[in-house]
Amino acid sequence: MPSNDDRQLPAGLAAALALPFEYNDGEGIDFEPFPGLLTAEDTTDWFRAWTGNPELTGEAFRVFGQDGSGGYAAFWLVRPDRPLVDQPVVFLGSEGETGVVARSLGDFLWLLAGGFGPWEAATDYEPDWTPQPNEAFAALAKRFAPEREQSAAVVIEQAAQEFPDFDDSMMKLCR
Repeated sequence: MPSNDDRQLPAGLAAALALPFEYNDGEGIDFEPFPGLLTAEDTTDWFRAWTGNPELTGEAFRVFGQDGSGGYAAFWLVRPDRPLVDQPVVFLGSEGETGVVARSLGDFLWLLAGGFGPWEAATDYEPDWTPQPNEAFAALAKRFAPEREQSAAVVIEQAAQEFPDFDDSMMKLCR
């Protein structure tokens, strides 16, 4: 598992977060990247507030952005002895929504290329919303994760299949 002091953005994620995320009045991706990963203290404060459980820490997460309502996107550190780029990307929404949206950073880059952000991948609240594939994100995904190329739908499906109990695990932590 990455060190608790490891708060550096991986190169592929830094490049993705430097690209513009176009919301386009609800037609695009609802995502606001942070300039870096949240500190350990800020992550713990957020996770305690999100769960209502003051006994928890945020050590299992590396938060890198949010949607417009304040739901967080993060790496979930569940794969011991694996680098940050090999950890799944999750979404924990401001209204209790949860989801594993990608199995790794490479998959997450292809999710963005397919026109999905973390919120869009984790929820189905907007049945009329249509993803808009993004050429800039696709070029970035080809640069940093060419071996992971797949559709956003496959990224979402594989993440859900590998981590079917994520929501239950998070809800058990809530008070």
